[in-house]
Amino acid sequence: MQHQVAAIGGDGIGPEIIAAGKEVLDAAGERFGFDIAWTDFDAGAERYLSTGELLTEEDLRELSKFRAIYFGAIGDERVKPGILEKGILLAIRFHFDQFVNLRPIKLLEGAPTPLANKGPEDVDFVVVRENTEDFYVGIGSRFTGAREQKTLEVVRDLYNIKFGLDVETDADEIAYQIGVVTRPGAERVIRYAFDLAAARERKVTSVDKANVLSDVYGLWRDVFNQVATGYPDVATEFTFVDAVTMWFVKNPEWFDVVVTPNMFGDIITDLGAMIQGGLGLAPGGNINPAGTSMFEPIHGSAPKYRGQDVANPLATIWAGSMLLDHIGEREAARAVLSAIEQSILDGFVTRDMGGAKKTSEVGRYVASLVKRA
Repeated sequence: MQHQVAAIGGDGIGPEIIAAGKEVLDAAGERFGFDIAWTDFDAGAERYLSTGELLTEEDLRELSKFRAIYFGAIGDERVKPGILEKGILLAIRFHFDQFVNLRPIKLLEGAPTPLANKGPEDVDFVVVRENTEDFYVGIGSRFTGAREQKTLEVVRDLYNIKFGLDVETDADEIAYQIGVVTRPGAERVIRYAFDLAAARERKVTSVDKANVLSDVYGLWRDVFNQVATGYPDVATEFTFVDAVTMWFVKNPEWFDVVVTPNMFGDIITDLGAMIQGGLGLAPGGNINPAGTSMFEPIHGSAPKYRGQDVANPLATIWAGSMLLDHIGEREAARAVLSAIEQSILDGFVTRDMGGAKKTSEVGRYVASLVKRA
């Protein structure tokens, strides 16, 4: 069987880690009897600096032909922060309505963790982050003067929203950002989390800040309670985002499936990354169950290490395991994750994990382990 997959290396270390990941996924295909036909797309700082283009309509049309995108990293010191991230990464998430950001928080055998009294049996849960709403919808303003009139719009497959704002102030300068939570947007991601929890036969924890931001996250809680009635065998609980940062560290074994609005999910999954061994071991999936999904490491592009072949590719390879699972190659996905764990146990890792191996060497080694799976 052949799978068509798009690949975007991006900036900095992105092309190097994607190359390592592709080698591993190709090895998985060889071992388990399928083939991946890669189509590479040029998107990142170099293209932007030379042409002024981020992602064109033609790019998006071509990417829509693929069920999965394998993404490296973007970000470059020559480009103002936010331009590449909004114009490429968020553009893909929003255009393809990738409303689930899936982050496994799993401590592998041999991986470093700051939790001295915890092991792999204690750190094994998943965060389901809503990926298209909240304060990431990108509507807001910053202005000086006495008055500003604006129309701000959110366009989604599910709905269109317009805010007509007439702001008057005597402050020297004002900035505002509007967060949006809708019932249909919250319901679909919460239902995804409950379906996942039902398969794991445990519980769902909802994370919010409804005690202070009672409008947006009050709606979130209402939707959570409504969806929960359809899953009587799944246990539920609420926790505030500040509290969950403590419990992730003190009692990670309490958690199974955690579902959270966009902004809090962005924050707590970096904490989750640290308790599972660091950003070099943290993958993510941007999921549209019925459309095009994207899989990536959650770390940045680290431009200072560009071209040095020293970056840790394991998060990218793990994201590749998630990609394989998404396209139905579940046995291969398990083999890739097992090979990552064995590489760590063998000490065949990059310098950030206490080893001395190069990016490309780790990729080849993990690929060889997969072939022997």
